[in-house]
Amino acid sequence: MKNVGKSWEGSGSVDNIIEYLRFRFSKLSLPVSFGVIDIVQILLIAIFVYYLIVWVKNTRAYMLLKGVLFVAIFLIVATLLHMDTILWICRQLSVVAITGIIVIFQPELRRVLEQLGEKNKLSTLIPFESSKTVDERISDRTIGELIHAAYAMGEVKTGALIVVEQNIVLKEYEKTGIAMDSMISSQLLINIFEHNTPLHDGAVIIRNNRIVAATCYLPLSDNLALNKSLGTRHRAGVGISEVSDALTIIVSEETGKISYAVGGKIYTGVNPGSLREQLNKLKIKSGSKEDNGKFRIWKGWSRHEEKADK
Repeated sequence: MKNVGKSWEGSGSVDNIIEYLRFRFSKLSLPVSFGVIDIVQILLIAIFVYYLIVWVKNTRAYMLLKGVLFVAIFLIVATLLHMDTILWICRQLSVVAITGIIVIFQPELRRVLEQLGEKNKLSTLIPFESSKTVDERISDRTIGELIHAAYAMGEVKTGALIVVEQNIVLKEYEKTGIAMDSMISSQLLINIFEHNTPLHDGAVIIRNNRIVAATCYLPLSDNLALNKSLGTRHRAGVGISEVSDALTIIVSEETGKISYAVGGKIYTGVNPGSLREQLNKLKIKSGSKEDNGKFRIWKGWSRHEEKADK
């Protein structure tokens, strides 16, 4: 009889759990009417979840997510077993834990907000400034000099790190180096990165067709998905592309191969044509009337301006 009583109590607890889950799921119901706004909301939530997953995968948040899942499973078990003391402690620590997560992942969260505010993303949603004229960020001559310098240094295995600034100004990293104001030439770049010279260690920052600083220190990427064979120079190139929209050209000192990093991704062993194609995308700043975006609204107005210029 005792065994029967125990089995009955066990089955009763299982029945209680099932009834509890049924009660909770019964509260969920689909809306009676389903309109355009509902579809828009679903798409926005799907986009948010997708980018959140991508962000988690490419940052230290991936390790955090595994820890959060473990804690969530533990709390579910504690709730089902009525561990009130443990649940009370978790409720008291929840605010502290959330604050700690924000502090620990402040650089990643900052980068997410910077990406939301970048001009090129806003211009696709609100393309009202497409008729503005903006100077070239990088000229054909500069592109040629950069490519010539990179592959010349690659032939003799001279390590180099060249950052081409875009919309996000890199003043804080520029201050870590030595200020310059020089026209770009392949000879100057090769001389800067030559071994045993005062300026060879660190990165060169380029802004508006000029070298503005050398020997600059860049943040190292902590992306766990990066190839373990990549050295500090490559991780610095990826790191600056994670916290800004800059493009970084990297010359490997070990292999002499040329790579470039942009948008938190690195492309290794590229040929001159691929590098030139990527640099050509930086020529005109966002908002220029020469930038023929897909979402331009004032096409008639821009044509009228071009006729007037003629």
